[in-house]
Amino acid sequence: MTIPLLLSIVLHLGIVVVLFAGFKFAPSIPEAMEVQLDAPINEELEPNEVEPVEKIVEAATTDKAKVLERAEEIRAERKRQEDELKALEQRAAEAKKRREAEQQRQRELEKQQKLERERLAKEKERALREQKEAEKKAAAAEERRRKEEEAAKKAEAERKRLEEQRKREEEERKRKEAEAKAKAERERQLQEELERERQQRAAARNRQVQSELKKYEGLIRQTIQRQLITDPSMRGKECRVNIRLASSGFVISVNVLNGDPSVCQAAQNAVLKAGTLPVSDDPEVFAKLKDINLTVQPEF
Repeated sequence: MTIPLLLSIVLHLGIVVVLFAGFKFAPSIPEAMEVQLDAPINEELEPNEVEPVEKIVEAATTDKAKVLERAEEIRAERKRQEDELKALEQRAAEAKKRREAEQQRQRELEKQQKLERERLAKEKERALREQKEAEKKAAAAEERRRKEEEAAKKAEAERKRLEEQRKREEEERKRKEAEAKAKAERERQLQEELERERQQRAAARNRQVQSELKKYEGLIRQTIQRQLITDPSMRGKECRVNIRLASSGFVISVNVLNGDPSVCQAAQNAVLKAGTLPVSDDPEVFAKLKDINLTVQPEF
């Protein structure tokens, strides 16, 4: 039992004892004393008879005052007891409130202690989990470090192997580059030689083609001149025409480009009259003759 509860029980027992004692031992208020005189006061009395009556009245008056005084004392005592009872009840109520407050505080304290125990238990559990997790992480870190060391050793060995391989490959590359460079130089020299020969052949061929072209251009002009009908008004005049030929020399078309109209008309008629113009069997020369521009100038 708690101290506030014991105090409350003792206080209530004291209140009950005081109430019981007050009601049991409080004197009752006596009835007011009444004095009756059988003989009328106005009757004549003997001198020796008047003194006892006065004494009786004086005694009755004195007893009534005492009774009233005692009654007042009793009322004061009852009021004091009632005040004490009220004070006891108030203290009992306050003690009850304090006891209830103490009980509430105890409950709150027990609740807080329970919560604190639960919190500590959770903290302990969390700490154990964190410790296990830390140990697990440490083990994982150690395993990772070991693997990293092994990987680093393998990587170093691989680096050395690759470095040696790179050196061998570099030497091989340089050797191949030297061989390729020498081969390229030989090929360049050969190409230059071939290009010089080709250019020489091309130049010779071009001279041959140009010679053939000039030859057949002269033959075409001679053929046109043989068919050209002239008159003195055409002297010193000329016409430029375009002639398209088939591979056989057959005239496909003749078109005037510019020049004297009379000379152009005569030249156009001469070409059409000839019908076939001399052409080379050489394809390269014919390629330059099949679509040719010529200047026709009458000869006198």
